[in-house]
Amino acid sequence: MTRHFIDLTDAGGDALAGMLNDALDRKATRDSWPKGKPDADAPLDGRVLAMIFEKNSTRTRVSFDMAMRQLGGSAIILEAGSTQLGRGETVADTARVLSRMVDAIMIRTDDHAKIEELAHHASVPVINGLTDLSHPCQIMADLLTVVERGHALPGLQLAWLGDGNNVLHSLIEAAGLMKFTVRVGGPAGYEPDGGFVERARAAGGEVIFTQDPREAVAGAQVVVTDTWVSMGQAGGDVHIAAMQPYQVDAGLMGAAAQDAIFMHCLPAHRGEEVTDEVMDGPQSVIWDEAENRIHAQKSILRWVFGQI
Repeated sequence: MTRHFIDLTDAGGDALAGMLNDALDRKATRDSWPKGKPDADAPLDGRVLAMIFEKNSTRTRVSFDMAMRQLGGSAIILEAGSTQLGRGETVADTARVLSRMVDAIMIRTDDHAKIEELAHHASVPVINGLTDLSHPCQIMADLLTVVERGHALPGLQLAWLGDGNNVLHSLIEAAGLMKFTVRVGGPAGYEPDGGFVERARAAGGEVIFTQDPREAVAGAQVVVTDTWVSMGQAGGDVHIAAMQPYQVDAGLMGAAAQDAIFMHCLPAHRGEEVTDEVMDGPQSVIWDEAENRIHAQKSILRWVFGQI
């Protein structure tokens, strides 16, 4: 049966733990290697990943390309505007054609239904590089970063400041699978999708809401934020005004645990959701987090091909 990685629950908690362990091991073996040198076992030798981009990308584009190179495979980049998909070819027909030509498909798009349709008609694995609903690859890199910093996932106390967006949805999903707590600090009316919250709580995660940013971060081991207005999102000025109290600055970080780390999926709007002092400060792990997109996605790729 074809393995797709549309959301974290497609793999489940045990598989996520296996992927994180694999990522840690593979990253450790590459210390000081040239970045383009394949891993010694080159487990995806001969495999080709098609990458479809309907949204701008830096980290997703480069990290998936490098992940395939390090695993011994290769990648083809498809800009939606320069493909037949951008000229009206159906998602189903695109899925059928690419399934005959490549070994897996990664897509970065808007409508989550589009990736579900792609997976339904594809006979090769489909990976969610981002939709408006969720961002599971980013969260795998985030979890890897947290574990690297010595924090166990079960029982973790994580604070989120800001909008209830796709990144938060996948963080909440992870909380249910890995049994940790997410305290969401944000204004009324900007809460995440209730379905993610309900499923996470049912699975054993804890999701707490507060409109007090200091209450959200109190004692947190990890503090996370994101841009207040996502790509293509309407109502930017209203969003920004509502989010002002939730800016992560040095004072707010000081209310978290003494050894708390700060994470942001990037790109950041410095001076809006986070200050330079925090971004560039000693508690920030954002550059490790960005690099870990490569290592986490290598393990996701291995999982969809049945190697984990």
